[in-house]
Amino acid sequence: MVSRMSIKIRCVAGVIMLDGLNRVLLQRRGDDNNWCIPGGGMDLGETVEDTAKREVYEETGLIIKEMKLFNVYSGESQHHTYPDGNEFYFVNVVYVSRAFKGDILIDGDETKELKYFGIYELPKNLSKTNVPVFEDLIRRLSEIK
Repeated sequence: MVSRMSIKIRCVAGVIMLDGLNRVLLQRRGDDNNWCIPGGGMDLGETVEDTAKREVYEETGLIIKEMKLFNVYSGESQHHTYPDGNEFYFVNVVYVSRAFKGDILIDGDETKELKYFGIYELPKNLSKTNVPVFEDLIRRLSEIK
């Protein structure tokens, strides 16, 4: 059993970014080569909404104009070990947006590639913490305006 003192819990936020064809924008991460929605960890003093918008801008160059809460994920599906061995349980606050602007920019470090995917044509190497997000997205896509 893991002691409570060694457990690292991190609040993260991400955004499901859908285009007019219901394709989702995914980033291929620089650290583990897996695909995921843009997002990342909350900084001190930030709201989760600010975290989501900042992370999207940092990782894609895009500005979120409007977003809605999609779901909050926690538990075993949100256990993540980084390539450097750091281990976390995420409380993952996920938003959805169809309203964003700007030009896609790839930094080449944190983000290796950005690409739109049909939700039934997602890449095999999805980040484990995003799997339940996409299971819910497939089930709820018709509800998203």
